[in-house]
Amino acid sequence: MATMKNIPLILMGCGGVGRQLLQHIVSCRSLHAKLGLHLRVVGVCDSKSLVVASDVLSNELNDNFLSEVCRFKVDGSSLLTLGGWGECQVFKNSELKEKVIDVASVMGKSTGLAVVDCSASSETVGVLTRVVDLGCCIVLANKKPLTSTMEDYYKLVSHPRRIRHESTVGAGLPVISSLNRILLSGDPIHRIIGSLSGTLGYVMSEVEDGKPLSQVVRGAKSLGYTEPDPRDDLSGMDVARKALILARLLGRRINMDSIKIESLYPEEMGPNVMSVEDFLSTGISLLDNDIQERVRKASLNGNVLRYVCMIEGSRCEVGIQELPKNSALGRLRGSDNVLEIFSRCYSEQPLVIQGAGAGNDTTAAGVLADILDIQDLFL
Repeated sequence: MATMKNIPLILMGCGGVGRQLLQHIVSCRSLHAKLGLHLRVVGVCDSKSLVVASDVLSNELNDNFLSEVCRFKVDGSSLLTLGGWGECQVFKNSELKEKVIDVASVMGKSTGLAVVDCSASSETVGVLTRVVDLGCCIVLANKKPLTSTMEDYYKLVSHPRRIRHESTVGAGLPVISSLNRILLSGDPIHRIIGSLSGTLGYVMSEVEDGKPLSQVVRGAKSLGYTEPDPRDDLSGMDVARKALILARLLGRRINMDSIKIESLYPEEMGPNVMSVEDFLSTGISLLDNDIQERVRKASLNGNVLRYVCMIEGSRCEVGIQELPKNSALGRLRGSDNVLEIFSRCYSEQPLVIQGAGAGNDTTAAGVLADILDIQDLFL
């Protein structure tokens, strides 16, 4: 019988996506076993602590323990409280980063190690740039490392076979892999336009139906579609990070300040000036007429409004655009993501990628697929 291939991994981030990933790993055990694979989780960390197997070369955090981690984190508890549970070591904040690097140095060049970042933190960049040098693979759902400085970016992508980050743009949709395939075939991509925020996609298609922006945003918040402060979505920053990742993938040497970003609210309604409660109760209603007028004008031209990222030549911008009603983006309804890619081969009709572009389950499934995609680099 063929030997089982082990993929050791450390997970950084136990929020919604990280917990869902652990649940996927546990529930897919029999499927992976049939493929001769075993995902060996040797460490899990949140922002304050790291739990690691007592001997990372021979032991792992077993499935019961991983389920316990998920239960603790749903309750908002710290991983520190898991210290007495099974054969593991717990390290506090001050030691956390160095310990991850210690494990990476032990495993990177021997058994191999995948360092999986499902956090939403920019604090992980320092660890990731170090572990890359130690021969580890990195798998990202976190957008912030790839939108850091160009120096950090080049360090992270210096070994292309050892990095996967499909879930940074479009959750589980095959956006990054499709772009890579086109680029590697020598087919130059000259234009990308996409609706890459489920929240803003939903908002724009609802205001198109004549509903006031304020009503739509309040409704989206109550449905759990937005961040606790909807301005985190309405600012366009999340879309701008995705646009920056795509632009850099196309070879553009740009930083966030090179991207023109249209916020859906003015500075005087920003989080530093106005509370969330005031913004939702009075502030956002003041924006209704302007958006409604823009919807009306677009309609007269046979167009609709969509909040998109646009990358074309040296241009990289994020904001509301008028688009033809009968285009893939014009037909978009609800919270799907849609990306149109124009290249030499896809010049008249773009390559269109569409589907659910958000959600913990979808994103975690994308991360899991990325981990399995690097299996050939392990013993």
